[in-house]
Amino acid sequence: MTKAFHDEAQEGRARGVNSAATDVLASTATNLETPPLTESERAQLRRFKEENQRRTVALASAAHELKTPLAVLSGYAELLLNETLGPLTPKQRQVLLEMDANRIRLLHFTEDFLTYSSLDTGKQNMRFQLGDINACVSEVCGIWLSRFQKKGLPFYFMPGSVQPFLFDYYKVQHVVSNLLENAWKYSPVPGTVWLSAEPYLWERRSYRAVTLSIPERRKQTKASANSVRITVSDTGPAIPPEYHQEVFQEFLRLPQVSGPSTEGAGLGLAIARRLVQAHGGKIWLESERDKGNSFCFILPFIPSLEGGHHEHAA
Repeated sequence: MTKAFHDEAQEGRARGVNSAATDVLASTATNLETPPLTESERAQLRRFKEENQRRTVALASAAHELKTPLAVLSGYAELLLNETLGPLTPKQRQVLLEMDANRIRLLHFTEDFLTYSSLDTGKQNMRFQLGDINACVSEVCGIWLSRFQKKGLPFYFMPGSVQPFLFDYYKVQHVVSNLLENAWKYSPVPGTVWLSAEPYLWERRSYRAVTLSIPERRKQTKASANSVRITVSDTGPAIPPEYHQEVFQEFLRLPQVSGPSTEGAGLGLAIARRLVQAHGGKIWLESERDKGNSFCFILPFIPSLEGGHHEHAA
């Protein structure tokens, strides 16, 4: 068999597979069409959404009311710990430090819930600006570096050559910070945490993509990057594949990693998912047994304008 004939045979098989895949997709789409909701079902769905929003708003109001007394507690704790009101015994200092640590934990929970509620009710404003993603991520690294050093956990940032693009600077920092906190909590010592940002060609799966021939798909992958991929990798306990989707759900705590050192509301990854989606991006988890986890997310160079409130600034 000549090379030309061999290539032609391969192309014929590829066209046959693509044609069959197209027929299957069309047939499946026809068979899976859902019947329209009845008027009663639509009314019930509206009531459910309204009730859910009322509960979210009520809880957010309660969380907001906690911020003032927590700020007052912070001021008193600082006065006492600085010995402004008089010297402290070692025991008194220890009690105050434990009290302040719990105050900070409650403050983080309150802030997380307020962020989540604003996303859940569609009140979160997205402010897209042309920016440098490496500078954005590097600022977060500077904030977290001392915590990693104190724990004795090596932490590395590997920037990539990424063009400036439109994104919400502080929302992206919030996502990266949540992922770094996750890695810091669950990575044992000795261990390592890596953070990287690299240009990425995001090929969104579509009906048209299935119909492309093999040479066409190869040519498409050589195109220039249309997004950035940011990855936080750690050497902590690998999360089982059955939890890879659930881990981004609200208030989820995995049973095998729960404990006093991993306290939290279970909202960090859910908030990260919503903020990434507000950019029109995608977030997911990869893990390998005895090696750790990698939380990855993609931000397109052209952000999505779907959902929420968006502002563009020069």
